[in-house]
Amino acid sequence: MGSLINMPWLSRDIEVVGSTDPTLVGISGTVLDETRRTLRVKTQNGHVTLAKDTIRFTIEGEEIDGTSVAQRPEDRIGKRYRRN
Repeated sequence: MGSLINMPWLSRDIEVVGSTDPTLVGISGTVLDETRRTLRVKTQNGHVTLAKDTIRFTIEGEEIDGTSVAQRPEDRIGKRYRRN
């Protein structure tokens, strides 16, 4: 299996581990939808829309910086990313 950054994220578990908005840190749930700039997440308290460019998150243990994946999901899947 390839890097999770190049896989579809729908129905995967997500947790926000860092954000410019401290109230978003700790939000976790299931990805319902992804657009160019946002992730829609189903949490225990309802649905939350998160801006990708303001968060750092983990999906199944892999940490991803939202600013590096701020494009449409279909473009993100085929793109090559530099490893840090």
